[in-house]
Amino acid sequence: MKPLRIAILALQGAFAEHQQILQKIGVDSLLVRNLADWTPEEFDGLIIPGGESTAMLRIMNDEQLMTPVRNAIQQGLPVFGTCAGMILLAKEVDNETRERLATMDIRVHRNAYGRQMGSFYTEHDVNGIGTIPMTFIRAPYIEKTLQQSPSNTEPVEVLSVLDNHIIAARQGNQLVCSFHPELNEDLRFHKYFISIVQQSK
Repeated sequence: MKPLRIAILALQGAFAEHQQILQKIGVDSLLVRNLADWTPEEFDGLIIPGGESTAMLRIMNDEQLMTPVRNAIQQGLPVFGTCAGMILLAKEVDNETRERLATMDIRVHRNAYGRQMGSFYTEHDVNGIGTIPMTFIRAPYIEKTLQQSPSNTEPVEVLSVLDNHIIAARQGNQLVCSFHPELNEDLRFHKYFISIVQQSK
């Protein structure tokens, strides 16, 4: 059985930090910067990092990545979206009509914590993982889960709630969180994603 390999969308944002975490847990990775890099037969899962969601969406469209990435996720490719990555995967985003991947049945509130709480650190529970460190940077949160769409075979599972806001969730092979697990030393959230990838094979 060949070793796992994870693609990381490296258009903008904290992709290098995700690559470093994967290296620490012994998982190979490749960076996707353009359509030529999008070779789904060569990887088993995808990470969409935090960053500026508007910039990431613009580059995805410029590089003609939107449709092939969306199709792969809808066909079952495991994907892990952190912060901006969660926005890209959401079916609905408040006050935004821009085209997104829109594969996960969630509604997301952008920059939800405002300037005063724009960046903060806490430790909190995640179902199936335990208490982990969480770094929030101008983070979104999930306002609500949506009625399951025909393209998804499983309902959204809420994994963590902080101050009455959903900050981590899973739907089938899709995993999202509001915070940046790649900015802390704890490896468990990435290991949880890798377990999803392994189960999908």
